[in-house]
Amino acid sequence: MKKLLALLLVLLVSLSLFAQGSKEATKEDLSLKKIQDKGEFILGLDDSFPPMGYRDENGEIVGFDIDCAKEVCSRLGVKLICQPIDWAAKEQELATYNIDCIWNGFTITPERLENLTFSDPYVKNAQVCVVKSNSPVNTLADLKGKNVGVQAGSSAQDAISDTEGFEASLKSVVEFKDNLIALMDLEIGGVDAVVMDLLVANDNINRSGKDFRIISESLVAEEYGIGFRKGDVALRDAVQNALNDMAKDGTLAEIATKWFGADITVVGK
Repeated sequence: MKKLLALLLVLLVSLSLFAQGSKEATKEDLSLKKIQDKGEFILGLDDSFPPMGYRDENGEIVGFDIDCAKEVCSRLGVKLICQPIDWAAKEQELATYNIDCIWNGFTITPERLENLTFSDPYVKNAQVCVVKSNSPVNTLADLKGKNVGVQAGSSAQDAISDTEGFEASLKSVVEFKDNLIALMDLEIGGVDAVVMDLLVANDNINRSGKDFRIISESLVAEEYGIGFRKGDVALRDAVQNALNDMAKDGTLAEIATKWFGADITVVGK
């Protein structure tokens, strides 16, 4: 009798596991179909992050990422919707289906790779320190005992933490809603430096003409990617394939040259 009961128990467990496995095997990835059915692709962004995505003087959302996304959507046959979000809550916006992707100078990190499905990298970047032109700061070590600003929820925060001994050497790390506000505080002397993306820093200095410079010693090298909900592989693949085609036919290089003066993209390279 005991042997019979044990055999029945094993059989029940096996049937349960088989049923669960069958259910998972038949679970269909509808992420692309949902986009196609509604005819819209909602892109989440920080709308104050030039040149990747920001509002121009007319209040329209423009930028390198926006032009790329428009072309991708055109090839997918859907309408692009640009949805400004609180960058510190970007993953929550994605998880609750308020947006379909995070595409706005979004740095690929090990932690984000665990929680999201990413495209391949499309642009290389680095985290750097911006200071006033007349600042005595020339290296990271020169910021010992100083106040450093950073955008809340950005990969710059991770760069500060991950650069050995750097955060501990600082007097304080001051969080701001966005980089533009942080740079305004730098201008008036509220902080001694701002840690931010190299591409964004270069664009701000060139366009604003403000009396800033970037110190030569960077914190970490990075790559930008497009973040999707974990498991939205079909949608990711469709967007990635469109980007690959844009790289092959020269469209991606044209967009990059428009915004950066050269093709700095890494798709297919």
